[in-house]
Amino acid sequence: MVGVCEHAAIVKGLDPRCTAALFSSAVCTGEKLINGDDCFVLPVDANPPTVRSRSRNTVEIIRHSIRGYFSQRTGLLVRLDDSRLLRMKSSNEENVYWETTIESLIRDYRLINGINVAHSGEADVHLLTFGENRDGLTRMRMEEVWTVEEVDFSVEGSVIYGLLLASGGSQGREGKSW
Repeated sequence: MVGVCEHAAIVKGLDPRCTAALFSSAVCTGEKLINGDDCFVLPVDANPPTVRSRSRNTVEIIRHSIRGYFSQRTGLLVRLDDSRLLRMKSSNEENVYWETTIESLIRDYRLINGINVAHSGEADVHLLTFGENRDGLTRMRMEEVWTVEEVDFSVEGSVIYGLLLASGGSQGREGKSW
């Protein structure tokens, strides 16, 4: 599985090699029509040792799975579904569960130096929290629409998992832009 920055690059179609590596051992589980495009479905589920290694004292990753939908016509990734279920211990030792589902549509592929790179897309994020307390369910939904204006490869000073944002971009941990 991938970290935040790598995931952002895959979801936006910006790292075709990483996307190919992620799905290289996946076995097709079916077909689905996505926006009029016949697609084959490739699932990737995190194996138990990987899930355990990413868990921490108060946060346990129960499940992490990704489904890629690839166009039968072009072979390009047109949709990515990413689902995670976490169990967290609250301050009063009750379990609180967080289920996050991200459904990303990827469009407008353009050939850049012989590599197809997506230049637009959208993500629909659903967050569901529930637990042992009697407060019930909490549901949230967020949407993101994105476009890429400029692409270049081997940019001096960039790192393999980094994305350079336009001015006004947010800073992540350790002051790295992403």
